[in-house]
Formats: sequence, structure tokens, C-alpha cells
Amino acid sequence: MPIPPPVADRLSSQGIDYQIVEDINLAPLHQLCSEDQVNKNQVVNQIVLQDSLGRVQVLVPTDCLLDLQQLCETKGRNLMAVSPDTYLSLAKSHGVDQLPAIPMSDMPLVVDKRLLKPDQLFVAVGNSGHYLKLSQAEFAKMVTSADPCDCCVPLSQLASSGNDREAVESSVTQFTQLRIKRRLEETLEMPPLPDTAERIIQLRIDPDAGVGDLAELVEKDPSLAAQVVSWASSPYYAAPGAIRSVHDAVVRVLGFDLVINLALGLALGKTLDLPKDGPQGVTPYWQQAVYSAATMEGLVKAMPADDRPSMGLAYLSGLLSNYGYLILAHIFPPHFAAINRSIEANPHLDHFHVEQHMLGVDRETLCSQLMDCWNMPEEVVFGLRWQFHPEQEGEHSVYSKLMYLSSQLLRSVELTQGPQHPLPDSLFAELGLDREDALAVINKVVSQKDELISIAKGLAG
Repeated sequence: MPIPPPVADRLSSQGIDYQIVEDINLAPLHQLCSEDQVNKNQVVNQIVLQDSLGRVQVLVPTDCLLDLQQLCETKGRNLMAVSPDTYLSLAKSHGVDQLPAIPMSDMPLVVDKRLLKPDQLFVAVGNSGHYLKLSQAEFAKMVTSADPCDCCVPLSQLASSGNDREAVESSVTQFTQLRIKRRLEETLEMPPLPDTAERIIQLRIDPDAGVGDLAELVEKDPSLAAQVVSWASSPYYAAPGAIRSVHDAVVRVLGFDLVINLALGLALGKTLDLPKDGPQGVTPYWQQAVYSAATMEGLVKAMPADDRPSMGLAYLSGLLSNYGYLILAHIFPPHFAAINRSIEANPHLDHFHVEQHMLGVDRETLCSQLMDCWNMPEEVVFGLRWQFHPEQEGEHSVYSKLMYLSSQLLRSVELTQGPQHPLPDSLFAELGLDREDALAVINKVVSQKDELISIAKGLAG
């Protein structure tokens, strides 16, 4: 099994003895590993940082969060992650597609002390799925010039307390010094639910509501009406003939259920301003929302008819999948930039680990609590809260599992950013989906990327 020649040459020049192994079986976080599993504290992850003084390589265990603030204080520097373009340029200059977690240049090297304890360590080799297996003695030879440092926080220390309301209130108190108020929306200083969204929610629960009621409601908001018509008119749906009204959009293209939830998602999305200082390389908010909604729609359609959840609620969950990002920027503006810099410095971790470390609460918890205050459907509240935790069970867990699958599929084709996790067969079995069908869904989304971007631009405008 070959490894990139520059990697082999580097190891050879240092006299490093190693084995090449194929994909390893990682033990789930917080669980003891069996004989055939590898603990995540044995897997080496590399991060490249820079400031005005130059670049630094940092090696950390995969099950740890790099505490960027602690590292900067320890080193007396103002480090931040290199941009995605800079990273790709560095990798290309070393003849690889992804920098392995070994010293590949003359950059100063920092190693978290936790990596100096395991008997064996594993280093990923590019995107091939292969790993270098090193003894601790060989790893020590490889990082002999490194500066050992306590700069990480184990993910096991960032586990949620289990009480979302307390986590939200504690975090708000800590960072804004506000008195805990009775209602969550007052505590968070969030805007009230928009009138249009409130009327849509009431219409959703009216068993006698029809197309005419929905069209009349949407048309009272000219901007919303224009967006619904534009959505139905897009090449993505390939509707025959021109779509001239909301009524046309409902009857001829989208259907009542989809339009009412689309309208609700659009109304909520306009409630908060889009942040101007997001993580480097992040997919724009509305693009991510549209990609997620389209993927959720495709996955639900691919499920057996008897197992399908509400198409409209799944679509709405996709549209609101990153609404917590807007809430985070709204509630914690002084800390938002620091959170984003830390997310950039921990590309191996999902964002909620960083947010729990820095705030004591993550965007999904904030979002689900606010949605609950706004009396949004329970299915959507559950899906948003647990979208990165497919193991979470409950009456509405099909929504969170679909959202997890959707996000991982989007990451796998680089339409959104974030670490990619293995998708177990059990997840597909629970959803009644074939893996091949799910791949067909995401391939269709990729093939219609331009049409979806056009929709997103219309929403952002």
C-alpha cells in the first residue's frame, strides 16, 4: 500500500519505523475500546496556524479540542488557522492532497503532551483511508524538535449537562451579565416571532385551511410571495409554463405542505441579520439552508412510503438547520469572532464542541430552545437539537437522523464544511434507506448545484 513519496522520504530521512494499516475502527467517544478498536486519543491530528511571526504546526489527539486562546497565551502569539486556500497550497507544495500529521517542513512544531503517552499512535495518510502505525518510541523520534504543550481540552470534559434550559440561561448569564428572566426569549433578548410566521403556524394547525388561505396569507408579504414564486419557478423544479402566483406555486409545483413550511422557514430566516465574520471558507447561510432542504427532500422521497416523515417538516428542518448560527451571532456578538477563530483551528471537530467549551452551550441547543418558545412543531425542535447526534432516540428521532445523514452527505461532496464521520449501516437501516439511494440523492443535489445557488442568492438578496 503506497504512501505519498514526500511522506515516505521524510520518514526515511528520520529513520522512522512504521506500519501502514487500512481504515481503523475507532471506538465511540466516552466508551472503552475493544481489542479491534482504536481509541481516538491514539489518532494524531494536525493543525496549521499562523500570525505575523510565521506559521506553526500543532499536533493534537483527535478526541481533543485545541484551546486556541490558551496556546496563544502560552506562546505569547496571536495565532489563527491558515485559510483553506493557504492550506491547499501548502499541501500541494509538499506533493500531497492533505498534509499528514507529521513534521513536513521547517515550521516550528508544537505537540500536545497527551500524544506522548499512548503506546501506539496512528497518523492518517492523505484521503486514502490508510494510516501510519507508530510506536511511541518512533513517534518521539519524529517529534524530537517539538515543543510539548498543554493546549488541549478532552472532548469528554465538554459533555452537555443534559438540561438545555439551564445550559442556555447559565451561558447567557456568564457572558452578558443579564439577570435570568422568566421567559427564554426575554433572557436571550431575541426578537419576537414575526407576525407572518405566527400566522403561518396558526394556519398549519388549522385542519380546514386550504390553498386559498395559504396563498392569501403569503401574498400579504410581497417579499415572501416573490420568494415562493421564484422558488417554484426555478430550473430546479422544472415546472411547465410560467409560475405567475403563489396559488400556481402551491397547486402546480410545490404542494400545500411544502409551501407552508417553506414560507415559515423563509419568514424566520429574515428575522436575524446574517453575520459578517463567519469562519473562513464557510458556505453562505442561505446556500447551506437550500442545500440542506433539497437533500432532506430527496432523502424523504427515497424512503419507503410507510416510513416517511412529513415532507414539509423535513424540508423546514433543512431550511433551519443552521439557524442557530444566526442566534449565536445575535446573542454573543463580542465573542462571535473568537468562536469562529477557534472553529477554524479545530477542523477535525464539529462546531458544537468549540461552542460548549467557550460558551457552555452550543448553537443547536440555543436554536431548539428558541423554537420551543416560538411554539414551532415538536418534530422540528427535536431535529434541530439533535441533528449531530444520530444516536439520540425519541418520538421524532427520524428528523434528527435525517438531518445528520444530510449534513454528512453534503460534507462528503464539499458543499458544506465540517469533519466527515463514518455512516454506519444501522443508520440507513433505521431510516429504511439504501446507501446507494442516499448517494443518488446527494449526486442529484451536486448536479443541480447552480440552480440551488441561484435560489439561495434570491433569498439572500
